[in-house]
Amino acid sequence: MRLWVELPSRRVLIDASRPIDLAFPITDAAEAPRAFGLPNPRIQPVRSGSFIGAVSEGGSCNCDVIMLVPHGNGTHTECIGHIMLGRLPIYHCLRRYLFWAQLVTVEPVRLATGDAVITAAQLQSVLLQPPPEALIVRTPLSDGRPRDFSGTNPPYFTPEAMELIAHQAILHLLTDLPSLDREEDGGELQAHRAFWQYPHAPRMEATVTEMLSIPPALPDGEYLLQFHILNLHSDASPSKPVLYAPLAEEHYPG
Repeated sequence: MRLWVELPSRRVLIDASRPIDLAFPITDAAEAPRAFGLPNPRIQPVRSGSFIGAVSEGGSCNCDVIMLVPHGNGTHTECIGHIMLGRLPIYHCLRRYLFWAQLVTVEPVRLATGDAVITAAQLQSVLLQPPPEALIVRTPLSDGRPRDFSGTNPPYFTPEAMELIAHQAILHLLTDLPSLDREEDGGELQAHRAFWQYPHAPRMEATVTEMLSIPPALPDGEYLLQFHILNLHSDASPSKPVLYAPLAEEHYPG
């Protein structure tokens, strides 16, 4: 099914029957993706009095209780509420769901300390001009398979890289990494703060999506991005970013 999608600076023709899913399934299986030493999600039947939410156990229907931590249990989207005092839910920040996006593959730079980072110079060298509304950063970690990042000190972004993203007015950053910042950074979260320009010039509509599952064969380039989140009263939600390859484009003047 082909349809035209209107964006602020262009309209794009896509095949809506060919979505490209960038999210890991949420599962309680042992091989579920996770980070920061958090336990896997728990998905269990409701048990209340004589009611059992499992047909396999004699219940009239299936009805689960699900417990998870969005920040460490798979693909999730977070807002500036992640680092602010008080509670700001994700659905107050993400009010549009379709964006023009660029997918780039970046090899992290190895530092003398042994850490691996993505730098501003690397992003600057691959960014389109004018820049996209959303940037999707893939690393060699993207093989489409879930993994446990806990205790592995995975690659991360430098604060300068996030300053570049903010100054280029890129609203949404998506990555296959589990965090913008170092796994253990003493709670500084410098890259997160630089991305959201917090507290001096907060970017209230900007979001970060982490722990993507990006198909290895998906070419770098431009795509239509669609977000799917829950209206969850929390700073982060399990999410399902979906890409559509453009079949045609029409740009608007100015």
